[in-house]
Amino acid sequence: MSEKKIITKKPPYKESIGAQYYNFNKPEEGMDFDLTKYEDETIKNESIKTITITESSESTPIYGSGKVYDTRQQTSYIDIEVETLATDIDDLCKMRGDTISEHGLIQDQASGKRPYFAYGKVVLLSNNNKRFDWYPKCQLVDNTDEAKTTEESFSEQSDTLTIRAYAFDEEGKTFKNSIDTSSTKFPKGVTEDLYFKQVITCDEDLVSIIPS
Repeated sequence: MSEKKIITKKPPYKESIGAQYYNFNKPEEGMDFDLTKYEDETIKNESIKTITITESSESTPIYGSGKVYDTRQQTSYIDIEVETLATDIDDLCKMRGDTISEHGLIQDQASGKRPYFAYGKVVLLSNNNKRFDWYPKCQLVDNTDEAKTTEESFSEQSDTLTIRAYAFDEEGKTFKNSIDTSSTKFPKGVTEDLYFKQVITCDEDLVSIIPS
């Protein structure tokens, strides 16, 4: 009989937020989204102030024999609220579905079609650990645009983007792919640059970037 024992663990805690990444989906004509097709360039931005994640989920009790037999939990979408110091205007217009003429005229569309894109972020943990997150199927659902006058002392003026992440797999269950450097199964040699160079949609994508 094996001897029972207690193992004490000291997991890393969150310290800060790192960079954010996004890569626009480029489906064929007539399609809204294609999990296998993204642009060749991933965009990196280091202007994040805060990120708030909110899951929209519901619990449905299943009754049998006059009592709760089981509970079904289902997540509809995940909202990612990003407070940012600055956003590239061309990328913001693309997320919003606005049009930009060849002369630079930006026109807001009342019912513009907003494209899907992959959204990534880095969470900085204690002891130099990091968590890398990819949300492969996202849309911009809201953004603020506020400005105030300059006063004697400088104050930051940030905007807020609300990005909605949807399930991207065929079964409608998977919203995010992550790796964590503090995990015992972390793929050695995978850096932040390697992970975000392409959108990671499945285990095979991750295997393809692990240094041999």
